Amino acid sequence: MRREAYGQTMSELPQERRVVTEIPGPISRELHARRLDAVPPGVGSVLPVYVTDAGGGVIVDVDGNSLIDFGSGIAVTSVGNANPKVAEAVAEQAARFTHTCFMVAPYESYVSVCEALNRLTPGDHEKRSILVNSGAEAVENAVKIARYVTGRDAIVAFDHGYHGRTLLTMTLTAKNMPYKHGFGPYAPEVYRMPMAYPFRWPSGPENCGPEAAAQAIDQISKQIGATNVAAVVIEPILGEGGFIEPAPGFLPAIAEFCKANGILFIADEVQTGFARTGDLFACEHEGIVPDLVTTAKGIAGGLPLAGVTGRAEIMDKVHPGGLGGTFGGNPLSCAAALAAIDVIESEKLTERARWIGETMLPRLGALAARDPRVGDVRGRGAMIAIELVKEDGITPNPELTAEIAGRCHANGLLVLTAGTYGNVLRFLPPLVIPEHLLLEGLDILDEAFAG
Repeated sequence: MRREAYGQTMSELPQERRVVTEIPGPISRELHARRLDAVPPGVGSVLPVYVTDAGGGVIVDVDGNSLIDFGSGIAVTSVGNANPKVAEAVAEQAARFTHTCFMVAPYESYVSVCEALNRLTPGDHEKRSILVNSGAEAVENAVKIARYVTGRDAIVAFDHGYHGRTLLTMTLTAKNMPYKHGFGPYAPEVYRMPMAYPFRWPSGPENCGPEAAAQAIDQISKQIGATNVAAVVIEPILGEGGFIEPAPGFLPAIAEFCKANGILFIADEVQTGFARTGDLFACEHEGIVPDLVTTAKGIAGGLPLAGVTGRAEIMDKVHPGGLGGTFGGNPLSCAAALAAIDVIESEKLTERARWIGETMLPRLGALAARDPRVGDVRGRGAMIAIELVKEDGITPNPELTAEIAGRCHANGLLVLTAGTYGNVLRFLPPLVIPEHLLLEGLDILDEAFAG
């Protein structure tokens, strides 16, 4: 299969890396000075280049630089930025109407997106979906539904997890800086359990799955009481926590414990969903069928949209008016989502994601073999990361991580960092990135490590 054939609806932008100024360039620096006078520093940016165009596998800035995109707006623009099918659908909808509020005067596209989510999310049971604006809002609603339906209060989250920046989702999130520091007090009745982190498990990765599951189940049972727990919330692959893929067997054991004790299993697929990991949803990898699934990011090609999909017998129990929001399921976002889902399915982007992983992992494995500062290579599909360490092979090395990211940026490759310890480089290329850009980006990464 010719890999360049993917992305039949790709942007017409030239798919090339082009560095014509230092990065950021002079016009970006001028705009950044304006930003500092208008926007508080609490809103950060990975790389302050100011964008004029983006599409396929590139981002073009105001200085004329064209950067290879290994970030996808944090796993959002999986079908490409300004994918023509998405852009056309949004423009057509905008010409008709931009808003009525689905709770006031509904429209078909909201229903169609919910039908698609009900069809695509794991499990062949009857489902219902609601639409909201962001991943954090989706997680909040999932927790709200779980508490309502079970009549229980306690929510279990996990070490290294990230679920958002609102009060409840910030409470669920494990990392203090920058997400939680100074923003307390936090929401009550949230409990954190050990995560099956193979690279850092004390007795070795081969023991990680069963031991971590046993620890978590024991702590839930003894410290909280299973009959008090409404839901377990977990990312099938942890995102901001460092693209940690839970050791095999961990997720099925937790899911089985939930099922046996009337606890709802909430899969936070905000970052992992919509073909990103080589499956349409990451929990499919081990056959997990969640009670509730939260989605966002890759659902709508860059427009704000998120959803909660769950078993019909759960979702139908909430009283009329108990769910919703003014902008939830905005018609522009719904049009974008239907187009993006069509692209994912018609262009077989799950296969494309698997190919990206099959291309990246051997290259990164070779890098790790020759550079001991790369302590771990992990991930699935187009959700890949490397964890950087110091000479002892285990101590986190956030300084090197920032240095390597900076070298990549200076050479026209946009990469992101992550991890509880700030020592992970994560790679989220658009699923339609051309092969030559993917390979060139890996070359630039190699050069960054070579110094």
